[in-house]
Amino acid sequence: MKLVRRHALAAAGAMIAVLAASPIVWAQSYPARPVRVIVPFAPGGATDIIGRPILQELSKRLGQQFYVENMPGASGNIGTAHAAKAAPDGHTILLAFSSHATNQFMFDKLPFDPVKDFAPITIAVKSPAVLSVHPSLPPKTVDELVALIKANPGKYSFASGGTGTQPHLAGEQFRMSLGLDIVHVPHNGGGPALASAIAGHTPIIFSTLSPAVPFVKEGKLRALAVTGKARSRSTPDVPTMTEAGYPNIEGDTWVGVLAPARTDPQIINLLHREIVGILRAPAMGERLVELGYEAVGNSPEEFAAQIGTESATWAKVIRAAGIRAQ
Repeated sequence: MKLVRRHALAAAGAMIAVLAASPIVWAQSYPARPVRVIVPFAPGGATDIIGRPILQELSKRLGQQFYVENMPGASGNIGTAHAAKAAPDGHTILLAFSSHATNQFMFDKLPFDPVKDFAPITIAVKSPAVLSVHPSLPPKTVDELVALIKANPGKYSFASGGTGTQPHLAGEQFRMSLGLDIVHVPHNGGGPALASAIAGHTPIIFSTLSPAVPFVKEGKLRALAVTGKARSRSTPDVPTMTEAGYPNIEGDTWVGVLAPARTDPQIINLLHREIVGILRAPAMGERLVELGYEAVGNSPEEFAAQIGTESATWAKVIRAAGIRAQ
């Protein structure tokens, strides 16, 4: 009887040991299959453009394909909701835009909690917003644009990649601080917004700098100012809003990587380590500059803290401007 009991205890102990070790074994075998990376905006926008080269390198490093699935709509909420509901096994991750921190203040109810439903991995890159105009418009400076808008109240509108995105919020700061009669025209992502501006349908645009850079260099858009603290290395001739005389209009956009909540911390750490390694490679750094971005690669804890800080800051702008989801 004692022998049977000892065998039972030994078997139970072995089983406990296996169960305790299994998450480690499982995490070490990650990724076991291709990883879906949800981009909650249309192709061609900032999140899409900056995410693809990083994911290509991540695929090489980890031996499985990290593929993009664009799920645009509702200012990024449709794709984000899909990511929040995905299995927390690391095989679905989210490439989020800055609006991840602010959408909660514009919608009566979200189908996810931007904090509780996600495990931050890192902010990959940041970039200022840029105020640009179609070349058919005469202004070559921010002052000239302000004068044009004031001389034609209600005539002009500005495009952005979506309600509540950082470029939209920068545009609202611009509008409110100067008392301008100008209307916001949201689009379903940065790509469609740029297409509208380039076609002259919405000849004024606040956009993330990254996807606008090639069009600025080709002369299809005229960049008047960026919202960063310093000039971008991608467009060194374009002044900051502060240099242009508008110091209250400032703020960076970012692209961050998150996983569903309860994803194994070892998977989070693995993805963080590999993504930061990719960002620190000299070739990637140069490529990011060409695209209008600066590498960040902060820790999961720092990313979480930044979401909290930005939520508090932009909530004030959203409430003052009366911004609501459309």
